[in-house]
Amino acid sequence: MSEITIPFTSHHYVDADGVRVFYREAGPANAPVVLLLHGFPTSSFQYRDLIPRLADRYRVIAPDLPGFGFTEIPPERNYVYTFAALANTMLRFIEALGLARFAMYVFDYGAPTGFRLVLLAPERIWAIVSQNGNAYEEGLGDAWQPLQRYWREPTAENRNLIRPALTREGLRREYQSGIPDPSLIRPEGYTLDAALLERPGNVEIQLDLFLDYASNVRLYPEFHAYFRESKPPLLAIWGALDPYFIPAGAKAFQRDLPDAEVQLLPTGHFALETHLEEIVRSMRDFLQKQLDPRSMK
Repeated sequence: MSEITIPFTSHHYVDADGVRVFYREAGPANAPVVLLLHGFPTSSFQYRDLIPRLADRYRVIAPDLPGFGFTEIPPERNYVYTFAALANTMLRFIEALGLARFAMYVFDYGAPTGFRLVLLAPERIWAIVSQNGNAYEEGLGDAWQPLQRYWREPTAENRNLIRPALTREGLRREYQSGIPDPSLIRPEGYTLDAALLERPGNVEIQLDLFLDYASNVRLYPEFHAYFRESKPPLLAIWGALDPYFIPAGAKAFQRDLPDAEVQLLPTGHFALETHLEEIVRSMRDFLQKQLDPRSMK
């Protein structure tokens, strides 16, 4: 019987931008790099199953964004939680690790963070996989209406209307939204997310980021210009039943990147929870096509 080797995932901290960034890593140190950027409300924990399925061929790195997971920010850092700040911290993170070139998997908040990152360092990107990672206004579903009202009128009342979404029950509903069979959703993800949200001050951090998300929408034209000018290979693989980022957002990439690949899956926002193997197959096929040795220099 042949032996099956599952790559081991290690866990680390590195100081970057005055932040102690937690990250998971697996795969050969000299392999092409794939950077996984998570979304709200989770952390690199969401990639616990994806990492070993890529790490036989790639050096896979998944950091926790500031305000999420196990990344630590000293109080004296006086960190301001905006998406511009998250992107700058990620830039310092990749510099601290010496990542000259990488492919990028972006999901949810990871998309505006990652797309801001590529505006800062476009030469570092050799491919992008967007899993429900939006960059077009038509990709914003009706589920955004409470947040859009908060953007227009950032009152205490509108801020407080969003708070119920930041409870364990609110997170459970978000994980299960759009999932035809909710029993497939393991409780570990939203339970860990809820526990980390309960840390002092974290709910306010998330509400600040909800408000600042409007700045990402204003930046969409710059993301589109980057796509047109740099022409990064892009795979948009989307949970088609996601009420937050709807399929129109996946298809819109082809307006600026006619060669972008678009794949829709019969699942919701957290597609990795239900369609891991389909995403792995598509992602491996897509990345393999980009591995021209010249692009690794």
